[in-house]
Amino acid sequence: MLEPVVVGGKKLRRGYTTGLCAAAAAKGAAMLLFSGAPPGEVEVRALTGQVLRVKVHGARFTAEGAACHVIKDAGDDPDVTDGLAIHAEARRAGEGIHIKAGEGVGVVTRPGLPCPPGRPAINPGPMAMIKSEVGGVLPPGCGVEITISVPGGEAVAPRTMNPRLGIKGGISILGTTGIVEPMSEEAWKYSLALQVSQAAALGHTSLVLTPGRKGAGWAVQKYGLPVDAVVCMGNFVGYMLEQCVYRGVKRVLLFGHQGKLVKVAAGIFHTHSRVADARLETVVAHAALAGAKRDVLKRLWSSVTVEETAGILQSAGLGFLFDRLAALASRRAAAHARGCLQVGTVLTSLEGEILGLDREARLIAEGWGWKISR
Repeated sequence: MLEPVVVGGKKLRRGYTTGLCAAAAAKGAAMLLFSGAPPGEVEVRALTGQVLRVKVHGARFTAEGAACHVIKDAGDDPDVTDGLAIHAEARRAGEGIHIKAGEGVGVVTRPGLPCPPGRPAINPGPMAMIKSEVGGVLPPGCGVEITISVPGGEAVAPRTMNPRLGIKGGISILGTTGIVEPMSEEAWKYSLALQVSQAAALGHTSLVLTPGRKGAGWAVQKYGLPVDAVVCMGNFVGYMLEQCVYRGVKRVLLFGHQGKLVKVAAGIFHTHSRVADARLETVVAHAALAGAKRDVLKRLWSSVTVEETAGILQSAGLGFLFDRLAALASRRAAAHARGCLQVGTVLTSLEGEILGLDREARLIAEGWGWKISR
């Protein structure tokens, strides 16, 4: 039984990754195949070294071997794979342990991921865990073929990062530890960083980092930026800049809604509002430095949304501030990357219209042969 974790004063349940569930199902199927006794539960050693007891929800003989399945329990983490049945079928083979993907498990189609193109999206950690658990119950001199499948996996895959990463046909079998931590930022950051790895593997040394899918859509559809070089960064601006440095990226264009990127101009590199929110303060401060009148500053300060401040600034003849804020965001981001990245910034409205951009953004765009203009 996993111990709960306290988050924000509340006890939240930990859960099991798809990788650990696949290992448990595979072990159960191998045990049934070679012993004839259906297991009610199995012990699995997580990648942390912790030994966990996992319930087997179904076990049966098949025409070619034996199969078991485990229901994915993500605990209190909002995981789209929670409740899916992770199946494993075991068949006798000549020698060794062979792992295949069946229904609902995605196939990698692009380079830059832990699994090469053409292979099932079963990450190295889960693959090692499956082989270790199956190997522990395999009789001497015997071999086995294990097929992992996830009925319903293809239906939920569009709600994961897989379409963005070029993984087709289902979900990925993931897990760096085997245990799901509720509300885990690390898992989300890992999935975002894979985009940088993939873009670098495709040869891109210049990337567009954008907060979300809307920004990514504008970058590609409105301004013609190449889809393979556009990376969603969520709220993790600093982390993704560091990932770009680590992967050998040379130039980054920060592109997206002013409400997020104005925070970068204030030196905020985790832009979720529960971490830091100085959007209005930043806009008001720069308006004051530019000589805005007191009534304009009051209207800015009382704005309900950042979109409202854009209209106020433009009507007061202060629209040029967006270019200044873009330039400041670029300088802050370049400093955060310790001078290892050339950074430009483009600030947009909710409709994707460009409000401000800096000289570095223009230079980066021209270097790629892109046309970014208002």
